[in-house]
Amino acid sequence: MVHVRELDPNASPLDYFGYELRRKREAAELTQKELGGVVFCTGSLIGQIETAMKVPTREFAERVDAALMTDGFFSRLVGLVLKSQLPSWFQPYAEMEAKAAYISTYQAQVVYGLLQTEEYARALLETGLKGNVDESVAARMERQRILEREQPPLALVVLDEAVLHRPIGSPEIMRRQLDHLLSFRNQRWVRVQVLPFEAGEHASLAGSFNLLRFEKNPDLVYTEDLIAGHMTANPETVREAALRYASVQASALSPRDSAALIARVMEERYGEQLGPDACAVA
Repeated sequence: MVHVRELDPNASPLDYFGYELRRKREAAELTQKELGGVVFCTGSLIGQIETAMKVPTREFAERVDAALMTDGFFSRLVGLVLKSQLPSWFQPYAEMEAKAAYISTYQAQVVYGLLQTEEYARALLETGLKGNVDESVAARMERQRILEREQPPLALVVLDEAVLHRPIGSPEIMRRQLDHLLSFRNQRWVRVQVLPFEAGEHASLAGSFNLLRFEKNPDLVYTEDLIAGHMTANPETVREAALRYASVQASALSPRDSAALIARVMEERYGEQLGPDACAVA
């Protein structure tokens, strides 16, 4: 007789998802293999998700909702599951980020998380994670859904020019990432600016930071060190961060000129290069 691992649905969002998936599958009188066939995956994957050994994707949740006619139950639940896969020290910030009305960020090293492509995020996460990268990538992509809301936050993003030149992954990954940044040119709720090298010394040489503003709650400042992240609503710290952001933003290129620089770097640094023996074709 096969031993079935029993889950405590109160243990975590992932356990609750697995518990409910098994319960509703059995209520529909489907085997794991049969459900897998309907949602285009293996019965083994169904079993891994039902025992909380594997984290479901949003696409999986949507397909299960359709197959089991659960009226969006799993699609709603998967958001909590994916958020739970974020590092424990980062989860409080992600919750506040999702509630923010305005996000102002200066990024000195890498593209801001909400604007990363999936493959760029994967290449970044693979440099420091010992666990399963797939779950962390899925969680980061889920975090970006706040930009797809009917009323998304206004995101003002200043990237140091170094971010454009630092190769993350491969030239192809970087080209698609920079092209993704350009896709925000005509979006009302996202403004991307680049702080050029020629700006020289500036107000945030100490590093990256995020400033969150809310409709009703106090403003927050978020920074990270090597180990963890730190949030504070201290009025003096918030004021200092706001002044520094205003200074950095004033030194940055306009959104139009920033887009031109991004496009130029994309073509010159990450464009398709001809080999030494190749000839251009007219």
